[in-house]
Order: sequence, then C-alpha cells, then structure tokens
Amino acid sequence: MNLYIDDDSVDGVFVHLLRAAGHDVVIPQEIGLAGAADAQHVLEAIQRSRVLLTKNYDDFEALHRLVLFLGGHHPGMLIVRRDKDPKRRMDRRQMVRAVHNFEAAGVPVEDGAHVLNNYR
Repeated sequence: MNLYIDDDSVDGVFVHLLRAAGHDVVIPQEIGLAGAADAQHVLEAIQRSRVLLTKNYDDFEALHRLVLFLGGHHPGMLIVRRDKDPKRRMDRRQMVRAVHNFEAAGVPVEDGAHVLNNYR
C-alpha cells in the first residue's frame, strides 16, 4: 500500500516495519513537510495519491468529513485510535498487522476514514 504518515505518527521503527512488510511509505521529514499543519498533510496525501496513516483521530476525522462535505475525494485514511486501556493499545507490530488485515479484508479505502484498531 502507498502510505503517507503524518507527523504525529512518524516513528522510525514503525516506518521500518511498514517498509519491510512491502509498503511504500512517505514521511513528512523526507519531503520537507515536518511540522506542517494537518490540512497540509491531507493535501499532500491527496496530491501524491497515498493513503494517510495517523494516530490523530479527532483532527483527521474532521478533515476527512470536511473534504467529503465539500464534494472532494481522498485516497483514504487509516486511523489508529489511542486507547487509555494499555491492554487495548496497539504496538508497532500490531499496527503493521492491522494494515495487512485491512488490505486482506478487501474494504474499499478511498474516501473512507478507517479505524485500524478494528483490524488487529
């Protein structure tokens, strides 16, 4: 899967695991967008035709709804919800597995904001 990971979610080990699993990953630091606003990350993912992966549910869910409300489209968003219960949190490997499980499920990704926690 072609992924764009926002600033809040970039983690060197996580990026390495995604790439080792065969995903094509772009991160803001590699393209001069470190510290950019969330809306800029959404725009970049759209322009690059990449699925945006984030741990920032509230902000990106709102941006997802805004894009659709305005009649636009996006390649899709994969969102990892942070859980206060440590037993329900996902570690890096579980997140990579969830991306794989999501792909295997055959769910259309375009124009959707999909919670990866549902695909552990």
